[in-house]
Amino acid sequence: MESAREVMAEEDVELSNILTDDLEEAIDHGILVSKIAYLLAQEAGCDENFCYTMKNAGFIHDIGKLRLGKYLYGSNRNTLIVEEMKYIRMHSDIGYDILRKYGYSEEILSAVLCHHENYDGSGYPGNLKGHQIPLGARILRICDVYAALISDRRYRCSYHKEAAIQLMIEEVKNFDMKLFLHFLSIVYTDSFKEIDRYARQINKKNFSWKNILHDGTY
Repeated sequence: MESAREVMAEEDVELSNILTDDLEEAIDHGILVSKIAYLLAQEAGCDENFCYTMKNAGFIHDIGKLRLGKYLYGSNRNTLIVEEMKYIRMHSDIGYDILRKYGYSEEILSAVLCHHENYDGSGYPGNLKGHQIPLGARILRICDVYAALISDRRYRCSYHKEAAIQLMIEEVKNFDMKLFLHFLSIVYTDSFKEIDRYARQINKKNFSWKNILHDGTY
């Protein structure tokens, strides 16, 4: 029989592995959102400086989550679902505070802070609506949702491209329709193929949580 110390050591190793995986997953997701945001900003007719701003914002939009890892990924995950939602809604505010301290531009700060605002006013943290939401945040909202849908997550497998787009169409009230139409116009272009390839590479990674939480589904 294992001693209490051995059990605690095993739990520490498991949590360390999960947090390491989480960092790599966050980087992968940031790169994916960054790539999409740059293309979408270009398609929307934004100037090149703003396109690069969106590329940078996409990469760091979830930086606030990195401070929440120890709260989100404890060993007894079945009891954390409600708590996770409370903490996860803090990440945009935390990300804003982190980046403000490092002197990032207002365009990046506002995009990071508001990237979970929905166009119909149902998002967070400020329940902003329509063009109250900064343009950069409206761009990131679309890119973030698509990147999440086509990626394996702790709670589900990735959706195929067509299924992801259909799910977004069903929830189109969350998006700036003009930007969403621009998004639909690029998802089957040659430029977007690099994004498809990168998503497939991410989904081939053998993160520890795939076996733990999905029990061979992958």
